[in-house]
Amino acid sequence: MQRLKTRAQFQAALAGKTVAKTAHFALHSCALDAVMAVVPQGVSPLLFPISGVWLGAMAPKRWAKRAVTRNAIKRQIYNVSAEFEHTLPQHAHVVRLRAGFDRAQFLSATSDKLKAAVRAELQQLFARAGVPTP
Repeated sequence: MQRLKTRAQFQAALAGKTVAKTAHFALHSCALDAVMAVVPQGVSPLLFPISGVWLGAMAPKRWAKRAVTRNAIKRQIYNVSAEFEHTLPQHAHVVRLRAGFDRAQFLSATSDKLKAAVRAELQQLFARAGVPTP
C-alpha cells in the first residue's frame, strides 16, 4: 500500500465519491484512471506513478486540537487499513476525520479507550464501504 503525500494527490482522491461514512469518519475513493480528469492546471499528470492501493489520512485541527490525538488517530487509520489492504480496490483512498471525539468522554489524548473507539469505528467504516472483514 502506498501513502498519499502531496496536496494534489489528496485533492484528486477527495474529488472522487464518498464511499462510506460513520459518525466521525468518511472514506473517499477515486479510481486511478479517473484522476486525469481532476488534475489541477500546472500539476504533473503522474500523480500516482505506481498502480495499486493508495491511502491517505486526514485529521484536521478543527476536530482534534492536540497533535498527539491527531497522530494517534492517523496511526489507527493506517493500522486498520493494513488489515483490509488485500480487499481494497486499486484506487486512491482518503480517510477523513469529520467530527471530533468528546474530550469529556476521552480525557487523555492517547487513552486506550479512545484508541479502541477509533479502531472500532474504522472497522465499521470499511465494512460499510462494502469491504469484507478479513
